[in-house]
Amino acid sequence: MLVLAFCLIAVLSPLVAGRWPAGLLLRRWRWPVLVWAALGIQIIIIEFGAPSGWAPVLHVSTYVLAIAFVWLNRRVAGVLVVGAGALLNGVTIAINGGVLPARPAAVEAAGIDADHAFVNAGVVEDPLLPWLGDWFAWPEPLPLANTFSIGDVLIVVGVGIAAWNGAQRIGRSRSDKVERVTGIEPA
Repeated sequence: MLVLAFCLIAVLSPLVAGRWPAGLLLRRWRWPVLVWAALGIQIIIIEFGAPSGWAPVLHVSTYVLAIAFVWLNRRVAGVLVVGAGALLNGVTIAINGGVLPARPAAVEAAGIDADHAFVNAGVVEDPLLPWLGDWFAWPEPLPLANTFSIGDVLIVVGVGIAAWNGAQRIGRSRSDKVERVTGIEPA
C-alpha cells in the first residue's frame, strides 16, 4: 500500500504547481487491464491469501503482466522507468521463491509481522540479490509503515515522470494552446 500511496502522490503532484496531469490521466493506454489485473492479484494474495503453493506463482505472474503492460506502452515518458523498477522487483522475487527478500532491520523498523501467512516481501534465509529487495523502511509510527526497494523507488519516480509529462496548466484557454503550438498570439 505504501508504493500505491506514493504513486498516487506522484500522479497528483503536478497539481501543486497548478498543472493538471492530463497527459497521464487522459491517455489511451494499450491493454490497461494487464496492470489492473496485476494489482488486483497482488492485493488478493497479500490480503486474503491463495491456495497452498499458489501465492508465489501468482506473485511472480503479476510482474509478467506488469512487464507486458510496460512493453505495450513503452513510448510513454516514464513508463520504461516504471518497467525497470518492476523488472528489478520481479527478477528478485522470481529467484527468491516468489518473495521479495526484506532486510530484517527494515522489517523490524516498519513493525511488520514476520509470521504472516504470505507476504510479498519478507525475511528470506540466504536471499539472492538482497540489496534489490526491501532494503529500506518507512518506519512506524508513520502511516502505512512498510518496507520498500530500489525497484519501488523507480516505479514511483517513473509514475511521477509520466504524470508531469504532458501536464497542462490548470485553466489554460484554447487561445493559450494555439499560441503554444503555433508561436503566434491569437487576435
